[in-house]
Amino acid sequence: MPNVETIVNMKTVFRNTLAAFVIATSTLMSCEPAPEDLLIRHFIIKKGEHYSTPRLAEMLQSKRLRFKATFDESAIYDFNDAALQTNKNKLLGFSDCNSLHHENSARFAWQWLNDRLEIYAYCYVGGERVEQFVGVVNINEENEYEIELTSHGYIFYLNNEKITTIARSNSCDQGAYYMLYPYFGGSEPAPHQVRIDISMIR
Repeated sequence: MPNVETIVNMKTVFRNTLAAFVIATSTLMSCEPAPEDLLIRHFIIKKGEHYSTPRLAEMLQSKRLRFKATFDESAIYDFNDAALQTNKNKLLGFSDCNSLHHENSARFAWQWLNDRLEIYAYCYVGGERVEQFVGVVNINEENEYEIELTSHGYIFYLNNEKITTIARSNSCDQGAYYMLYPYFGGSEPAPHQVRIDISMIR
């Protein structure tokens, strides 16, 4: 087991690296966005993989994350196993508290269950996972999602309707919020190619 000094050094390296990332990203994003930055991004998760492409490194630049997303028929899957079927796939969100996202983060998640596409609020708060049902959306239908970051919690909206609030860690060290993009799983990789179209609302 690492000693206290090693753990402190690891945290210092992480914070310094994160700070450098924030400065670099802020410099890049301070420029006027190019027209293509405002277009829909087509995220693809290949069969047998978890991560989506394109792979992006960006920071949340405000206290609100707002976007529109559309799922097509590739969101439909069947693992023939109830436990696997209820694993949450990640849509979009951000890390929090100057920490890794498995320590503190807020995201929308989704699963195909009972012949419908279910949307969830999916957070880590002080290392503990918290999930709450948000609603159901239709295939090939564009829906609007929003996470509002407050001093006490994450407020989740679906199509401009406030659905739920998940409490934020009371020991949160506020600062950098790196973006978290589509990811399939859970433990199982994508059983076939999955496509999600996302456009940010600035």
